[in-house]
Amino acid sequence: MGLPAWATMPRMRSHAPRAALLLVATMPWLAQAQEPRTVYRCPGPPVLYTDAISAEEARSRNCRTIDGATVTVVQAPRRPAPAAASAPGAAPTARPAGETRIDPAAQRARDTDARRILQEELQREEQRLAEMRSEFNNGEPERRGDERNFARYQERVAEMRAAIQRKEADIAALKRELAKLAPS
Repeated sequence: MGLPAWATMPRMRSHAPRAALLLVATMPWLAQAQEPRTVYRCPGPPVLYTDAISAEEARSRNCRTIDGATVTVVQAPRRPAPAAASAPGAAPTARPAGETRIDPAAQRARDTDARRILQEELQREEQRLAEMRSEFNNGEPERRGDERNFARYQERVAEMRAAIQRKEADIAALKRELAKLAPS
């Protein structure tokens, strides 16, 4: 009779004592890291999420606790304060590169181009709307060969109606944009 399979396998050293020692050594750190902190959501023009206030202060500010939600904190990049602007009596500073003035003639040309582009787009959209309405045929478009089922036909009619409404909304938005541009 042969030996059992476990007896013929090479012996492995157990690493259990080392793992237990490592686990015990890190337990205080794990307990500290997993200690729940109460996070409050405080109302206001800038909504504030904080864990740095006491329960009494949170009640006085009408803050609510956030339960079971993970909170991610993202630090804003720090910007140095301009030294020249903060000094009293300092000379005015030069404008940043993004705030250069535009020549009035160039601005008029841009406005004219924008108006022309919007008017062309408006004409295309109005033409497409007229085509869609003629195809829609007052809610009774011609049935296609693949629409033997009346439900499919009704579904296509509903899609056409929704597409016409979206096109009308697009045209209204284009007209509002054109109205914002002052005529030249």
